[in-house]
Amino acid sequence: MIKVEQFTLGAWMVNSYVVYPEGQKNCWIIDAGFEPEPMIEALKAKDLKPELLIYTHAHLDHIAGGEAVVKAFPGIKSAIHSQEAAFLSDASLNMSSQMGMNITAPVAELILSDDQKLEIGGSTFKVIHTPGHSPGGICLYCEDERLMFSGDTLFEGSVGRYDFPTSDGEKLFSSIREKLLFLPEDTKVYPGHGNSTRIGREKRSNPFL
Repeated sequence: MIKVEQFTLGAWMVNSYVVYPEGQKNCWIIDAGFEPEPMIEALKAKDLKPELLIYTHAHLDHIAGGEAVVKAFPGIKSAIHSQEAAFLSDASLNMSSQMGMNITAPVAELILSDDQKLEIGGSTFKVIHTPGHSPGGICLYCEDERLMFSGDTLFEGSVGRYDFPTSDGEKLFSSIREKLLFLPEDTKVYPGHGNSTRIGREKRSNPFL
């Protein structure tokens, strides 16, 4: 069984997640928001061993804690979709410069692509490329566990913003309708902000869909 722990970090209230097989120490971190110290301390207290830091996308609020995470856990590798690898080191692309900041994160060692499979503790997660909120946005879906991390693509009762310079509303809605809404209705969705939800609930009641 996969365990999921949520840490809502920083003033931007980013949901960063720790994912690990029950009874094991190896884990993943999904996104690293501002002020990641509570998450880092919790991982160390449980003696968990992060293998991957996976970014659902590379906007500043989801990568701001990346440097601290990599420093805290030597040997951890970062992963991001190919279309946003350059965002990690470019304050203009990750939009931090527009906010009067210069946020960067360490270079990703693992470049992700659509339909790529990642495994942890015998559980397989599929990378689903969901462009729209950003060009290289991804969701991570585990069929066996009926769970998905949706980044800023799909929220409880909402969808990701698509008014940013590298956003595309048409692609966002296509990504959601063509790649996410066909998933089993009991799939639990862990978004980049706000409360968790389920695919079936969003199919029936999300006003944007």
